[in-house]
Amino acid sequence: MAEASATPQLRRVLSLPWLVFYGVGVTVGAGIFALIGEIIGIAGDHAPWSFAVAGVVAGFTALSFAALSAAYPRAAGEVIYVKEGIGPLAGRLVGYALLLTALMAASVISLAFARYVASFSGVPEWAALAGVLVALCAIAIAGVKESVAAAALITALEVGTLLIVIAAGLPAAVSSGALWTVLAPPQEGAQWSAVLAGSFLAFFAFIGFENIVNMAEETEDAARVIPRAVILTLVISVTIYALAAAVAAAYADRAALVESKAPLAVLFEGTTGQPAAVIAAMASIAMVNGILVQIVMASRVLYGMAGEGMMPPLLGRLHPRRQTPIAAILLFTALIGLLALTVPLISLAEMTSFVILVIFTLVNASLFLIGRRPEAPPGLRRWRWAGLLGALVTLGLILSELAS
Repeated sequence: MAEASATPQLRRVLSLPWLVFYGVGVTVGAGIFALIGEIIGIAGDHAPWSFAVAGVVAGFTALSFAALSAAYPRAAGEVIYVKEGIGPLAGRLVGYALLLTALMAASVISLAFARYVASFSGVPEWAALAGVLVALCAIAIAGVKESVAAAALITALEVGTLLIVIAAGLPAAVSSGALWTVLAPPQEGAQWSAVLAGSFLAFFAFIGFENIVNMAEETEDAARVIPRAVILTLVISVTIYALAAAVAAAYADRAALVESKAPLAVLFEGTTGQPAAVIAAMASIAMVNGILVQIVMASRVLYGMAGEGMMPPLLGRLHPRRQTPIAAILLFTALIGLLALTVPLISLAEMTSFVILVIFTLVNASLFLIGRRPEAPPGLRRWRWAGLLGALVTLGLILSELAS
């Protein structure tokens, strides 16, 4: 009995504000800083609509995550939801897929960070990549509150950076009339096809809100707090993205954004005359957040899966003093560096969007299947149709990409 009580446990130290900072920090980041130029290149004037479509898809799934996290407030949330709804094998596969998406997403952000740093400092991309991963690994090992506190600080910086870019570009977009052009809905089928193609890539920018559910075992009153944090995170992220995408799409020299590795820095310089290095430096620091949060989240998924017998027991062990899954953190960080150095950024982003959409489809379907059962919690029975609709929406975006 004494031995059982001495076993390290995850600390319940997180509240709603911490979780929202955490969620916004991982959601708002490389997706907008690094991919906005690519999305404009695909959707043109209608790039803001690509973000809108991606936001709607994410919104349906956010409702499912909110309902399921209230019923099952546990680490490795998506794994538990699909295991309960579809079966153990499906849950195990979702766990592996979730780790793959976290790995690819963190690699995208790491590579984007290294490119932004190289664009204004001359530091080689590989050196910037290695330096940031070592530093973030150390923070993640230090403790969950330390990790989330660092994420909260960087979240304030990255949101502030985006608001500065929006404020710099908005007056020109309004005075030229271009803002109203990019906000007008597409009128032709070909334009909607471009919007959907752009939304598939833009969906990467919304990946992150779902990570909140994996912090359930470190959250006070998780069944109540986690659902609120999921919804608040997505609302804040959609608002910021809509403004940033509209201003970028309305920029006069749009080709420069498409061709640049630091598109928002170029936008800032073109609209203010101030050096792009200022925004590039701020964006580089901001991107660090996404990497840190993915390391924290994925290590908790590994920890949760080890507890379910789906991963080696070593990955479920906690540091006796820090109470963090140190082996899982070290393994995941090393894999990020390996992938970032070997796979192109756009390929990583597209693969990440595809896999996370498959996971979302299964989570939504699980809500519907669990909610149909007579013994299901009232909240899941009440929201089961939202799960079905969410599954159809995410599946539709997958099929539209496969058909393009």
